[in-house]
Amino acid sequence: MVTGAGSGIGRSVALALAEDGWSLALAGRRAEPLRETAALAGTDALCVPTDVTSPDAVTALFAAARDRFGRVDLLFNNAGTFAGGGTPVEDLDHETWRAVVDVNLTGAFLCAQAAYRQMKEQSPQGGRIINNGSVSAHVPRPHSVAYTATKHAMTGLTKSLSLDGRPYRIACGQIDVGNAATDMTRRMETGILQANGDLAVEPVMDAADVARTVAHMAALPLEANVQFATVMATAMPYIGRG
Repeated sequence: MVTGAGSGIGRSVALALAEDGWSLALAGRRAEPLRETAALAGTDALCVPTDVTSPDAVTALFAAARDRFGRVDLLFNNAGTFAGGGTPVEDLDHETWRAVVDVNLTGAFLCAQAAYRQMKEQSPQGGRIINNGSVSAHVPRPHSVAYTATKHAMTGLTKSLSLDGRPYRIACGQIDVGNAATDMTRRMETGILQANGDLAVEPVMDAADVARTVAHMAALPLEANVQFATVMATAMPYIGRG
């Protein structure tokens, strides 16, 4: 299962998993982009428009996957938003803060919880959850308090799921991505605010490079786990950011 599968990293990961022979359940806000991803993957993927902030919608998503495939072996927990990015702390309104937390953190938890329940009960027992973190799980950009806070929280979610899943053969890892070329990072090409107040163009990498790493993590036996991996544009200002 891939959430946020209608574009960007989610779509690239879905294509890589399809190439490796996985059966796909694709989730996202809108049906048409999900169908486009399925067509590009060349598979009869299950496409389920889903609001990951809704417990009922997430329950329905996993029920649909269970009905189609009988089990869930992998969740790529990818849905996210950068709403409010570029807004100073003092100007960020409560509604935007809540929207980012609801999608990036609560949505990730709800999907992980549903996957955990399914993986614990199915036979053979177990499965893998891969959370999409960010280099912002380690260091912030200027004016990104909501996004950065949720991505730091994602690391805690990953660690707790990894620990609590041990008795049930549920592995959980996290991929932290820096400057993959997607709609979300398009502003990198024209200049983005740096910690010193300057605007600078930043290098980006192909999202397919992220997808290959996720596919590798997914292909491991459950006795092995990539706990954390960072995949980033080589020359981006991460090491030494600020």
